[in-house]
Amino acid sequence: MTLARIKERAYTILTMNTDAQLISDNIAEMSRALSGSDPALVEQFLYSLFTPSEADEMAKRWALVKRIAEGIPQRDIAKELGLSLCKITRGSRELKKEDSSFKRMLERAGCVIPEERIQRRRTARVVSSAPKAPRQRPAPRIETRPSQQPESRF
Repeated sequence: MTLARIKERAYTILTMNTDAQLISDNIAEMSRALSGSDPALVEQFLYSLFTPSEADEMAKRWALVKRIAEGIPQRDIAKELGLSLCKITRGSRELKKEDSSFKRMLERAGCVIPEERIQRRRTARVVSSAPKAPRQRPAPRIETRPSQQPESRF
């Protein structure tokens, strides 16, 4: 993880009014404990650690990363998993990063990540982000009522 990314995460954590050091130390410790562990033990640990709604949220986030890697459109993923486009876009951005931890974890899980799909989406975005012509607004209609028109004296 780059220093800029670490600073970005630390800033995010600090602005959430949390203890950044506590979070950093404990996530690092859990990561070390989980690396190379028995998958059944890790699964049991995660179910014990999270509430049912937290486990649901984590599972959906992992599923969305897999769907993005498969090339499923974001709106379809949103409908299928009941997630906001915001969360899906965040997952997409993370997956497209050069040194993406999402991509490495997907590979560790045995998922095939078709790089050309991710590349094609980037190209499509560049093409579609060409400057648009300014939108023309219609001139406002001004209506006058007969009672508002000045009476003629002639």
